[in-house]
Formats: sequence, structure tokens, C-alpha cells
Amino acid sequence: MDGLIIDRLRTEYMDNPLGIDVQAPRLGWIVKSSRRGASQTAYRVIASYSPEALAREEGDAWDSGKVAESRSQHIEYAGVPLVSSQKIYWKARVWDEMGKASEWSETAIWSMGILSRDGWEGHWIGHPSGRKATREEPLPVAYLRRSFRAGGNVRRATVHATALGLYRLHLNGVRVGDDALSPEWTDYHVRVQYQTYDVTDGIRAGDNAIAVMLGHGWYTGYIGMYGYQKYGMEPSFLLQLNIEFDDGTVQSIRTDEQWKAAYGSIVGSDLQMGENWDARLEQLAWRETAFDDEKWKPASRMYDYRGKVVAQMCPPIRVTQTRKPIEVRQLSEDRALVDMGQITSGFLRVALEGKEGVRYTLRYGEALDENGNLYTDNLRFARQTDTYVCRGRGREIFEPVFTYHGYRYVEISGGPAPRSEDIEGIVIHSSLPETGTLETSDPLVNRLVDNIRWTQRANYMGVPTDCPQRDERHGWTGDAQIFAPTAAYNMDVSAFLAKWLHDLEDGQRPTGAYTDFAPFIFGPKTEFDNDFTYTHTASAGWADAPPIIAWLLYERYGDSAILRRQYASMKRWMDYNEQLYPTGIRRDAPQYGDWLSLDERPFEETKAEFGWQVAGHSTTPYDVFSTAYWANGAKLMSDIARIVGEEADARKYERLHSFVREAFINEFVDEEGRIRGDTQTIYAMALAWGLLPDRLRAAAVQRLVSKIEEAGDLAATGFHGTKYLMEVLSENGHEALAFRLLRRESYPSWLYSVRQGATTIWERWDGWTEERGFQDPGMNSLCHYAFGSVGEWLYRHVGGIQPDPSAPGFGRVVIRPRPLGGIVSARCAYDSIVGAIATEWTLQDGAFELSLTVPANVKALVYVPSEDGAYATEGSLPAARANGVTAAGREGGNELFIVDSGTYRFKSTIAKV
Repeated sequence: MDGLIIDRLRTEYMDNPLGIDVQAPRLGWIVKSSRRGASQTAYRVIASYSPEALAREEGDAWDSGKVAESRSQHIEYAGVPLVSSQKIYWKARVWDEMGKASEWSETAIWSMGILSRDGWEGHWIGHPSGRKATREEPLPVAYLRRSFRAGGNVRRATVHATALGLYRLHLNGVRVGDDALSPEWTDYHVRVQYQTYDVTDGIRAGDNAIAVMLGHGWYTGYIGMYGYQKYGMEPSFLLQLNIEFDDGTVQSIRTDEQWKAAYGSIVGSDLQMGENWDARLEQLAWRETAFDDEKWKPASRMYDYRGKVVAQMCPPIRVTQTRKPIEVRQLSEDRALVDMGQITSGFLRVALEGKEGVRYTLRYGEALDENGNLYTDNLRFARQTDTYVCRGRGREIFEPVFTYHGYRYVEISGGPAPRSEDIEGIVIHSSLPETGTLETSDPLVNRLVDNIRWTQRANYMGVPTDCPQRDERHGWTGDAQIFAPTAAYNMDVSAFLAKWLHDLEDGQRPTGAYTDFAPFIFGPKTEFDNDFTYTHTASAGWADAPPIIAWLLYERYGDSAILRRQYASMKRWMDYNEQLYPTGIRRDAPQYGDWLSLDERPFEETKAEFGWQVAGHSTTPYDVFSTAYWANGAKLMSDIARIVGEEADARKYERLHSFVREAFINEFVDEEGRIRGDTQTIYAMALAWGLLPDRLRAAAVQRLVSKIEEAGDLAATGFHGTKYLMEVLSENGHEALAFRLLRRESYPSWLYSVRQGATTIWERWDGWTEERGFQDPGMNSLCHYAFGSVGEWLYRHVGGIQPDPSAPGFGRVVIRPRPLGGIVSARCAYDSIVGAIATEWTLQDGAFELSLTVPANVKALVYVPSEDGAYATEGSLPAARANGVTAAGREGGNELFIVDSGTYRFKSTIAKV
């Protein structure tokens, strides 16, 4: 594989997407080669209307010609204007650094969706129940169907569908697509997503039937902490099926008056409460063409939707794996407790055998109480309970459709208890490609890495939620933005977070304020004393998320278009804050602050000193915390403005950053480098964001270190401080302390929860302790990724893979593993947007070995730890003489090398500690 090979062709970050609505989609690929120094110097893209034309190299839609560029991502289509339903076939070839052309890539495709509202020919339909849901009795799922005849030879058949609610689609008895909770959550006041499916193979000559299950989901179901029906009263459905025949004619089937409606076996369904089935009510074969729907009612025409109907532009929620129980404990003849061995998001698929009318109840929870029974106190108002009433005809398979649970344990009761072989755990979440792996010599650290990954899986559910189990499951912006860098190592979050930025903009208030969670829900929390959501806007560290997320997508994926797309929205946010805080000090309180930090001195003393500026959940004063975020936001906006070519704005935001930074120093920093509040968090944030004068940095670092060490090598930081603490220590000469914090096993620490058997990250450091058991059930998720933000540090400092800020999108990578803290080996891989990066290192008796792989078209800056006076080797040669390696000096106990793409093996000697 010496020559360049083109792989992983994608359109708008997706593999062969159907029904997109971007009219100038961006294309990308990676190049592979086993040769050191292999790189792309030019490319050519051909896009055609047919595979035959593409095979003849006829770019009747677009031929880029040979373009002398090394860029392999974000190549914008610039051909014939695209129209609705169009299908495009494309391929690419590249030229290497020696001018040699590669073979053509494999063919990739994309198709266009419905690009204008008048392209939808049907209307919204439904089957209103007229009922008001309760916690115990959610509303039923409606069944909709339509029969039709198709004649002629089908060339292509495409269905576009969406719902205000949730839907599952069948054609002639066969499920269409494999997505689980479509169309997923958006701010329905503003937009709803539609999905597109190719059903060419499913259309029969003659009679056909479309069948739809229509559920409630986020639209009419119990949502967040706010109750039922916060977006609408009844779900509705919209579909258009276009059948193209060989003779050029087109038949269109759409939602209209010809559809029929009824109810069936799903007598109640809700995302949080669960799903209730009565199998005796199932209408057998109702999805099939032969079914007699004479007794069904005509479907109701529903109100037209006044928001935007847009294509789903990110991977859907899907079943990603199935799991078997590790134990099924029989509690009695008709009651069993199932242990799946891992907290996940999803539900059970279970085979049941009961007489007609026997009601099974499945209760889901994350943990067991001190008596070994299912613990559900922390679910608050969420029931997480499914029920199934048997038909009584032998073995029956129960698998919910429109709900999911956050759980490890399930109590099954009501009938003959199922056996282990009768039970499967179905794991569902947004099906993002998993891109990062890390394994070390420490099994506890490895379990921590797994816990972080499982927590992300359970909470990436169309939006980045905080928890999968209780009556919340919000897209909390603070949690999401601090975890996003870790998330972007674990998974390809490019399209997922780009979609979420739409949600954030959709919720933006007329004032310019961003909300604290997105999609936003306006109104009172009906079960929580009518606490009103107007308070959930503009909170520091939460509403600051959009520029942070947009910048991350630029840094990791080289996506400058996302900066331009969100720029006007982010400017409104900046204007809002400038108007509110003209002195540069951001005094918004009360708010969340450094959420769930620990007391570093008796809280009564902190409260006496700072009053309403602190609370039991955050001991860093709000004004200090908020102003730090304001300064960081101004710096980010300056950088963003410069990237998108807004130079005047860039200079404006530079001045604003200087103004807020000076206000921060003057108001909160004394001459000894002490910062108001004197918490670990505020030192970590101020140092990470350069908010201190150079002359005071060393004092602030030392104050931070002494506070940690005097507490017994203990991190007392909350969500936000934890994000920056480890990096600040590592970059300021205190790597050994950072590694001691990592490997600490007593409370509070990451490994304490691992030692207690945690399989995901806890919301709180003290989610459960040996002294007091479970924390306050009012807020104690055992699957909450915020404290998992340490994952970014693990990838960077243990795995040694870091993006180079000077080359966004991993145009250059920094390789810098830190063999410290008693960890003696690590293996790390990251499948970046430009290809796979890998490291593997070992340390034994002072001998250090580092193997690494740099993808084609990329260079790396490599740090090889070594003793002064000793020189690293690469292969059998002194490293500086090896092919593809250039010596770049020495820094902090490391030899530095710039290496071309390829695979390398360095060896060096490190002084024993």
C-alpha cells in the first residue's frame, strides 16, 4: 500500500446520506498509505446523476477538475444546482507528493430531500385520544395505515416521513429503517426533522400497505421536569412516498383522507414513565396488505405544522448492541431481579409465558438498596416501568417501542419468572461512530475509561442529555460543553453537535440570551412547585456553551463553516452580555456556578463571607466564576471572528477581552495572586484562560497546588473546575500531582466510584459512600458524564494524542505521552477526521518505548521522554537520522521530533524516579 488509497467518502460527515437538505454539501475522504511521508497534493471529484455516467468519468453534475490542494475535507459541491429527491453518485482520486495519481475511490452517494415546504403534498394526520395523560396511565399509541396499488416496474421508491411525536414505519409488514426514536427531539416550536428511506425493494407490483405506529415522545409526552404536552396536545404524522417507474412516471402516496386509524396493544407509552401493553388487543397482521381495516376509523386531519420541516443531518438513535444478564435472581415464583452488569440506556427484550390476562411489570433502576432490592428513589417522578398483559398463547416476546430507561437492574414480577436465556438488554443511543480507545496498565483506570464511554452512550440521545433515568434528561448546556472535548475523542460528534447548535439557536431568547438547556421548554415545572423556566437562561458556564461548542468543532474537525453559520447568533449573545454588564463584571446570581463542588472550608464560613454569591452546590462566588467565563467567551469570539473574516469584530472582541480581564484582576485578584473565593476551581479556570498577570501566575499555581496537597491530594472541584484542573497542573509543572489525583482511590475521586462497582460516571463525587450510602435522591444520577471530562486529559496525557491548535482538523497532531504516576504502559487510538492516529508506549526499568502511527497527509510533533545527554533512537538508527524524522530540539525532559506520516518506533532512556 505504498501508493495513496482513498477511503471513507462522506457527505456532510455522513456515510451515503439520504434526503439531505444542504444545497452545496461538503464532501470528504481520508487517504491511506503505508509509506512514510505520503501526502496528497491534488484531488479531483466527479459527481454524476447515474452510476453509468460515473463509471465513464462523466461528471454531468460536477467535475472539479484537478485541484492542487492537500485538503481532503469540507470540499464544497460546486456543480449543477441540486433539486428535491435528486440522487448523486460521486467518487474522487488524488495525487501524491510525487505527482502520482491514485486509483479512483469506490462510489459514494447522497440524495436530496424535500427542499421546499410546497414539496410536501400531503397533510398532517393523527388519531386523537382526547385524554389527559397521568403518570400511571400515559396515552396510547395510534395505529395508522393506508393501502395502495403500484403498477409497472419500479426504478426507485423513496419515502420521507416525520412526526410531531414518534413514529415507526412499516411497508408490507416489513419495518422501514432501523432508527429507534424518530424524528428525535428538537424545539418543535421552531423545527422538526424528517427522515428519508429507500424502499425500492419493498414495493410490490399490485397491492401494498403502509403502516405506522404513532407515539408521543418529547412532543406530547412527559418531558424534562415539566409534565405532559408541553409542545402539543396530540401527536401527528406526515409522509410522502414517491415511486418512480421505468417509464418515467411517478406515483405519490401521501398522508391524506385515505388513511385509516385505530388503537392496538400499546395502551400507554411515554419516554419517562414507560410503556404499557395489552397483547389481547393486538390486531394481528395489521401491517400487512391483506388486513381488513373496514372497522377502522378515518384518520383525523390535524393542524398544519407552522415550524420548519428539515432533514435529519446526523446519525439516528439506533439499537447499537444487545447484552445478556450476568445474573437473574429468583425472588419468588413470580418475581425476579435481573442484573445486566452495566448501566445502559434502553430496555429489555424478554420472552414471557403467562396465561391470558396475566400482567407482568418490569421496573427499571440503576442500583440496589442496602437490602438488595431495586433502588428507585432517585428517579423522582419518572416511573421507568413497563407492563405487559399476556394473550395467553404460549411464548410471547415483549419489547417496548417508544420508551427508554437508564438502568442496570430490572425487577420482573406478575407471572412465571423468565430465565436468563429469555432476556436480552437492548442498548439504544445516537449511533455515532466510536473513534477513541485507551487502555493502560492500571485496570482501575481502564474501568474509568469504560465508565466515561458508557455514560456518553447512555446520554447521547438525539441531544446531549444529563441523565437517562430520572424526570429530567435535558440537554443541559453546562454539562455538555465541559464534556464535549472528551466526547469528541470517544465518538465522532461532528454532525451530532452541529445539530445541537441548531437547538441552542432555536431556544435563544429575543434578548440574545441563550438558554441553560436545549431544546428549550418554556413554562412551569408542574411537579416542582411551578418553578418557572425563565430562570433557566443566560447562566454563566451554561449559556456560554455555543461559542465553546462551535470552536471545538472547528478545532477537531476543521469546520469553519459552523463558525460562520452560528456567528450572528453568537454575536447576539455577546451584545446581550455587554448591555447587561457594562463594567465588565458579570453579576448574575443566583445560578449554578461550579456545580457540585465540595466544601474546602466549613460552608457556614463561606456563606458568611460571600452571602448570596455562593450556595451549597457551588462554593466559588458567582461573580468571580461568571466574569471568568465572560472573559473566556470574549477571547473565543475574537478568534472566531478572525477565522470567519470579521476583522473589525475580532479587534472589538479583543478589546472586550482585555477590558473584562482587567476588571477581573482589579476586582478579584490581590497582590499575592489570591483570587476571591480562594477555591481550587477559580485558580484552575483563571490559569487555564490566562486571566492573571504574568507576575502572579506562579503564585496562583502554587496556591492551587498547596490547596490540593493540604487537603490530602484531594480535588474539591465541581463540574467546571474539574474540566480544567488536571490540564492546568500538567501544563504548569505539576504532572505528578495530576497523576496522584487520577489514581487516588479514597473518597472523593474518580476511582472511588470505580472501587464501589460503578459502571458509569456519577453525578456527584458522593453519589454513594460507605459512610452514608446514597446521596439526596432528589439529585443523584448514577449516570451523568460531567465529571467524566477527565477523559480528555487521559487521551492527551496518558494516551498522548493531542490536536495541534495551529492546524485545526488534525492537520498536524501532537504526540506527547506522560509515563508517570505508576502507569507503565498505554495503548491509545483515535480515528480522526483525517485518519487513524495511534500510540503505544511502555516503560520498564528506565527503558521507554513509543510506537506511533500518523495518518497519510498529516505530520506530527512528537515528544520522546529521555534523560539529558541520552539520545532517542527510531528503529535501528539515531532518531534524528531516521527516514521521515526531523529533530526539533529539547523541552522539559523530552526530545522533540517532527515526523511525516507513517509508523515509527522510538526508544529512549528515562531516569528512574
